[in-house]
Amino acid sequence: MGQLVIVSNRVAIPEKNAKARAGGLEVAVEAALRHKTGIWFGWSGKVAPTHTKIATQKVVHDEITYITLDLSKEDHQEYYNGFTNRVLWPILHYRIDLAEFSRRDLSGYLRVNDHFARELHEVLGPDDFIWVHDYHLIPLAKALRERGHKNRIGFFLHIPFPPPEILTALPHHERLIPSLCEYDLVGFQTGDDAFNFSRYLTRECGLPSRDFNFVVGDRTMRIDVFPVGIETAAFAELAQRSVRLPFVKRVITSLAGRALIIGVDRLDYSKGIGHRLSAFELFLQRQPQWLGKVTYLQIATKSRTEIPEYADIERDIGSAAGRINGAFGEADWTPIRYINHPYSHSTLAGLYRAARVGLVTPLRDGMNLVAKEYVASQNPDDPGVLILSRFAGASHECKAALLVNPYDPDSVAAAIAQALSMPLAERRERHNSLFRVLSHNDIQHWAERFLAALERKPNAIGQLGQMPSVGS
Repeated sequence: MGQLVIVSNRVAIPEKNAKARAGGLEVAVEAALRHKTGIWFGWSGKVAPTHTKIATQKVVHDEITYITLDLSKEDHQEYYNGFTNRVLWPILHYRIDLAEFSRRDLSGYLRVNDHFARELHEVLGPDDFIWVHDYHLIPLAKALRERGHKNRIGFFLHIPFPPPEILTALPHHERLIPSLCEYDLVGFQTGDDAFNFSRYLTRECGLPSRDFNFVVGDRTMRIDVFPVGIETAAFAELAQRSVRLPFVKRVITSLAGRALIIGVDRLDYSKGIGHRLSAFELFLQRQPQWLGKVTYLQIATKSRTEIPEYADIERDIGSAAGRINGAFGEADWTPIRYINHPYSHSTLAGLYRAARVGLVTPLRDGMNLVAKEYVASQNPDDPGVLILSRFAGASHECKAALLVNPYDPDSVAAAIAQALSMPLAERRERHNSLFRVLSHNDIQHWAERFLAALERKPNAIGQLGQMPSVGS
């Protein structure tokens, strides 16, 4: 049997004394490579100086080979800043209005995927299993097939997949989206996402399906559902330890007995932070008994700072937080603590455990692991309450959370009040239900399920008569 080859846009080579919190994709990939020898291939995160030859680097650490390549300035602008983040990201998050398409950026996107395939061609063995991650690399399997590779290749999308009515607004969608059929297995976070892709293939490509298996030439492509989890038990233990960290203890002391509400997000329009601030403002207006008794900590890590729209988001949210603090704050109390820099996994775990409410209200999200981490971090004897957007993938599993419409500030404000006043017995019941689900579908189970499905031959899958259920 060949080795496992993971391909993603970015590769996280282990570094000593790394303080920033690992992203969801990084945690997922590490789980897949655990107890295996294999390769993790992708962009180094570096942009090479102009006229410099693009080199490929190789690092071996704990029996994993990390192969990275730099991007040229032109490739970075067109592939990453352009098509990936200004076209695919908004459209896949249902925001057609924010997409800025250019034919040049699409060409750059296809060119970088072909460059990835060309470099992979040099290291792939005929029996290797290839697992490609996320929207940056949709056409990669097609580029590999064109080079003669017949390996089993799987693809997993970490973000939402919209219905055909939205996806067809993507210029040249008929050139890009059908290339997913070159994979043997295409995995999604939720049944809704998988069904949307199935509808696209049926409606736009005229492909018949049987139990979400599509015959493409002489191959069978399978669609399935694999909701990403976390290391539930390990995160719970980490939170129990981390609440005693000096920094976390200082934060708790600074609250002076006030209830803590926490939100942790990348600074992105999909996360709905501005809507969340409006809901918190409405809560303060309608629940004056909580004035001076609750603090909302919003950690919003900057991202994609080279894209102008993200600078606008940062300015608007900072302005809104300042306005609310000015309207409701006192000399001895600031309602909102707004922070733009990242914290370590252990620090966040401690802060989650100290928080009475976890406020996770994205406008649209593939999964949202913050919601799961918040649940796992809670003290089961005195747990906090998760308020979760119904448009986050995690809502399909976390049904015992307070599910809200993030576009409706009234419902979010009411949920905050309900969470803060919820009786202990109800908090325990909800937490127990959530923790059981997360324990059943942890990150290791997720990786094992996907790889087992990828390794099975086409005639061994497709036995389901309906869309697979969560954790099946």
